[in-house]
Amino acid sequence: MEELTEQQLHNLAMEIVGKRMEEEGFEFMTVNSELKKDPQFVCLKDKKLHFVIVRAISYPNNPLKYDSTFMETVRAHAEKFEAKTYYAGVGLAHADNYELPIKKNDSYAINFQGLQKIEPDA
Repeated sequence: MEELTEQQLHNLAMEIVGKRMEEEGFEFMTVNSELKKDPQFVCLKDKKLHFVIVRAISYPNNPLKYDSTFMETVRAHAEKFEAKTYYAGVGLAHADNYELPIKKNDSYAINFQGLQKIEPDA
């Protein structure tokens, strides 16, 4: 059985985040699932624009940690559109043994703690 590719893991993370956002009342304007094309989601909620960056994070890395320099660049860009910026890190691991890679049809564990709002640097 072959391991999931970086793109497949990214698509899985986007699916997880997208479902949660849908449940929370976000309306999707554009969705970009191509790796390294940001943001992944441009949405409306409460008549406000939101940019969401999604990352699939493999165990043992912390899905809550992000590249603050990169996220500040995205936030500054979003500000031009009066949009709010969020980071959505999705931790993914093989369900039976976190050390193993995830393969097609394997069960997997998810560590997604919701959207993290990116605030301007003080």
